[in-house]
Amino acid sequence: MSTHASRIAPPVGDTVIDRLVESNRAYAAGFVDPGMGARPVLRVAVVACMDARIDLHAALGLQLGDCHTVRNAGGVVTDDTIRSLTISQRALGTRSVVLIHHTGCGLQTLTEEFRHELEMEVGQRPAWAVEAFRDVDQDVRQSMRRVRTSPFLPHTDDVRGFVFDVTSGLLREIAAEA
Repeated sequence: MSTHASRIAPPVGDTVIDRLVESNRAYAAGFVDPGMGARPVLRVAVVACMDARIDLHAALGLQLGDCHTVRNAGGVVTDDTIRSLTISQRALGTRSVVLIHHTGCGLQTLTEEFRHELEMEVGQRPAWAVEAFRDVDQDVRQSMRRVRTSPFLPHTDDVRGFVFDVTSGLLREIAAEA
């Protein structure tokens, strides 16, 4: 068992969530209120995949309070992502948007058939789309286009998209369509 796995694996009779709550108690015991507001210092929102291999703050050199972070499966720009970005911009002052997809994304292995199979299993059609994709670069372009064309977002001049390489840690910028 790896060091990471043994650190996270709960003791017998304990759940992972119990372990997280206990870790929070230890964290809170030494916590000092940083005295900051909800407005990100760098006025940037980062939209990224929820993949556990991506430590966004470390990868981008960010500190607590620097940015808003929106994460979901694939880092795709959905209606809910637009909702979060709209609140981020209109209520909390962000002006820039960084979109980050990554290599080896699980959404590249799924199709909308996943949604159909889920409907057959549970007897209810999901209200959301899987947003699966094959070409990560093209999906970043599509996400940039969705942000830039949203009527709800007043700040769309500084929107850039990237692919994070999970083996090297490097970002590769994706050029927007002309």
